[in-house]
This record gives sequence, structure tokens and C-alpha cells, in this order.
Amino acid sequence: MVRLLTLATGLALLLSPAAAQDALDAQIAAELAALRASYEHLHRHPELSYQENQTAAYLAGELRRLGFAVSENVGNYGVPGRNAYGVVGVLRNGAGPTVLLRTDLDALPVEEKTGLPYASRVRALLDGSEVPVMHACGHDMHMTAWLGAARMLVRLRDRWQGTLVMIGQPAEERGAGARALLRDGLYTRFPRPDAVVALHVSADLPAGKIGYREGYALASADSVDITVFGSGGHGAYPHRTKDPIVIAAQLVLALQTIVSREIAPLEPAVVTVGSFHAGTKHNIIPDQAHLQLTVRAYKPEVREQILTAIRRLARGVALAAGIPEDRLPRVVHSEEESTPATHNDPALTERLAGALKLALGETNVVRTEPVMGAEDFSRYGLEQPPVPICMLWLGAADPQRLEAARAAGTTLPGLHSAEFAPLVEPVIQTGVKALTTAALELFKK
Repeated sequence: MVRLLTLATGLALLLSPAAAQDALDAQIAAELAALRASYEHLHRHPELSYQENQTAAYLAGELRRLGFAVSENVGNYGVPGRNAYGVVGVLRNGAGPTVLLRTDLDALPVEEKTGLPYASRVRALLDGSEVPVMHACGHDMHMTAWLGAARMLVRLRDRWQGTLVMIGQPAEERGAGARALLRDGLYTRFPRPDAVVALHVSADLPAGKIGYREGYALASADSVDITVFGSGGHGAYPHRTKDPIVIAAQLVLALQTIVSREIAPLEPAVVTVGSFHAGTKHNIIPDQAHLQLTVRAYKPEVREQILTAIRRLARGVALAAGIPEDRLPRVVHSEEESTPATHNDPALTERLAGALKLALGETNVVRTEPVMGAEDFSRYGLEQPPVPICMLWLGAADPQRLEAARAAGTTLPGLHSAEFAPLVEPVIQTGVKALTTAALELFKK
């Protein structure tokens, strides 16, 4: 059956573009049940960042069965004792361009509430505490589409020449995986790509559609932890204390002025205080308060301006409250888990959009707006000399539910939600076809 499909595909490609697309659709349809089984397996068995051992082994095994030369445990976090579970598969098919397709592996500490028969029940340790684990950001779908594309390109290897590099990247959710792979020689130990392509599911696009955006498509992301120090005491005698809760509350409000009064109005930027923890009881003023922030921007200079302003405001608010120099707030910014903005190469993006419109239909490939979400996929385009990169959006929503939600003025569960669930088979089909089409386009001489 496989040989017949492969032969039919090759003949169709020689006849006409329309026949070639029909043959590719038939190939994908023939694999759909197996790919769905892979998706459900990956969804049932999610693994947190830095823990993706079994997920990586699963992908490595699939690539080996397809004939790729596979390397495992690729990556270097620069942290003693922390293993990296990167997977790199290389398939050489004559002289030609080198195309790299990337997927991410890790899941999130979220308790799944989809009610699906293959819902995750996994629990794992995170910083010493047991937490639930779920693929709430679609990485299971990314891996499935990636595997499907690998299968299609192996079957169609008589239609392209070059080198295909497939990478499974760990720790995307921590903003650390791409840096770890590059630090471990991704572009030197393995063939350096002429282009890098990835998909990311979108809860705002209906299944069957692909979104693209040239230039800045996703923002940078930085996590900032602030510890505000005070002098605690009895809640009935606040005049004898330096209340860190009040200082931290003033700081939360002061931080909002960074975007509204320090950043140019036409520059996208976000400063969100996502966590505020302090105290243990009604009538006790604590010694400390803890804030956790996320910072988003596009331009590197805007990002640095925000980070500098956070440090200045933390110091200033504390000094205004009478906190001595040796008790000023501690501001910690984790550069290792930061993510630069994703800038899709315009020429590459437009080229892929044109090919995808021919493959999927003009109305199924749409230009989208930039978002303030972040992806460490950005780093693959920042090495010198630069490599063109493009991340495409893969529509994941049920079209009827999405239309009904918009009509009612509501939204469907989105990424990182405990109820996020893509419309599985149409999304797999579109994802596989999009990645396969992108690779075939880039392998053209």
C-alpha cells in the first residue's frame, strides 16, 4: 500500500500541481490514524521542562525508523547536573539546501480539565513539590505535525534534494532550550541550515488555516523576581514597622507607569505583576514581600529600558519609605530563561506564504497580527551569520465553536488553559501538509 501511494504521488507530481496536492493529501490521510495515536500518546504522557527524557526518546525512535541519523541528549544549559534532552535527526539526500524543522517537547504544570478520554493524569516534581502536568500549549500537536512531515518527506525523497534536519527542542517553556542546543553546537556539529521553520498552534485561528506574519511576530519575554524588605511587627502598631506590603503595593502601581509614561506610545510593551506574596496572618506585618513580573517588548532597546526602569523604581519606592541602603529590594532577572523577540525573515515568510496558499487554498492562509506572547524559537535566527527563520501559526480551534464564541462576545479556552483542546485530526492534517509544503518549497533550487 505504501509503495503504491508513493508511486502515485511521484506520478502526480510530474503531472500537475493540483494532482500533486491530491496525492499528498492521500498520503497524509493514510497516516492520519497512526499520527492521531502518536498525538494521544504524547498528550497522555507530558513531561515538564528539563524532564523530557521519555518524550525525546519517543521522537528519536520514530526518526531512526525513518532512516535519520539521530543524536540524543543534545544541549547544554550551563548548569551542572542538568541534563538536556534535545534530539537532532539528519537525513542527507544529495546536494542542495539544508532545511531545519523544529518542534518543542515540554509541557506545563497545569491540571487538565478537558474531560478527554486521553487526558493527562501525570504528576511530577517541580522545585520539590508535586504538580499536575499537561500539554496546554500544543507542543504535543507540534510534535505530531513534525513527525508527520518527516514521514512525508522520507516518502517524497525522490522529489527533493538537500539535507533535512529535524530537531526536538526541550525547555521552550523556560526559554532555555534553544540557547542550550545552540550552545552545544547545533549549527557546527550538525549541518548549518539555510532556513529554519516551525509551527505553533493558535486558539484564535480555526482548524484548517495557517497564519503568518513577516517581521516581528512574537515579543521578547523576561521574568523578574523582586523581594521587598521591611521591618515586621504587630498589625496594631504599624508605626513601629516598615511595612513591605505597603511598599510592594506602591511599587506595583509605580511599575504601571513604565509603559504608560516612559515607553514611546508606538512601541509595544507589557509589564505584568503576576504574583504578589506576603504575610501569614491578619495581624502580623511581615518582614518581606515577593513580586514576580513578566516583561514583554519587541525591540531590544525597549526591553532594556524597561528592565532598567524596574530596578530604578524598586530602589526609589523603598528609599521613599525610609528603607536603608542595606535593605533595599533585591531585583533578580534570569537571563538564562529570557527569550528574545521572534523576527520572521520577511523574504522567507512571504515565500512560504505563497507556497502554502497554493497548497491549502488562498483563503486558508492568512496574515495575522503580531502578539505579545514569546517563543525561544527566536534564537535560531540570532546566530551570526544570521539564518532566516519563520514561525507559522497553526489554526487549532473548532470553526463552529469559534464562530459561536465570537458571536456571543466570549472566547474559547486558549493556550496555557486547563481546558485547551485542539480539533485533533483537521489540525494534524493541516500541520503535516504545511510543514511538508514548506520544506519542499525550500528544497527547490
